[in-house]
Amino acid sequence: MRRSTQWLRISYWVGAVADGIAAIVMLSQAILAHESPLTHYTPQEPYRYAMGLAGSLMLGWTFLLLWANRKPHERRGVLMITNLVISGLIGSGIYAMYSNFAPSSSILPVLAFQIVLIVLFTYSYMVAGSDLAVLRDSAGVQQDVPADSPNARR
Repeated sequence: MRRSTQWLRISYWVGAVADGIAAIVMLSQAILAHESPLTHYTPQEPYRYAMGLAGSLMLGWTFLLLWANRKPHERRGVLMITNLVISGLIGSGIYAMYSNFAPSSSILPVLAFQIVLIVLFTYSYMVAGSDLAVLRDSAGVQQDVPADSPNARR
């Protein structure tokens, strides 16, 4: 397996596992009213509703990353879109910490992990991008193809 494909697959799977775990936590708060592991907050109805929405989106993003893994090079743009989402989550985490909703001891490790994800996804995207060759198909339209593909120009 090519180096770039390995990095893409690692990124998709790490993201999918992280999102899957987050979805389980969020949905357990929404459905079962479990206490938040970060804030130790026992959710009331508005919070449970918000966690239901967030957990559903997180579960959907888990499947999006697994879908992208099926065609890692063609769908590598999903990683950059995911970085935008993670950036929003970082902003929310910083707000929660500075508004004293969540202690920094709970938020900082999550923020560090999110930054690691952004670095991993960006690196994987860039490595995959440098490993692509431009190919003109029979209609004269340019398309990206992995450099080691039999259709790549040498």
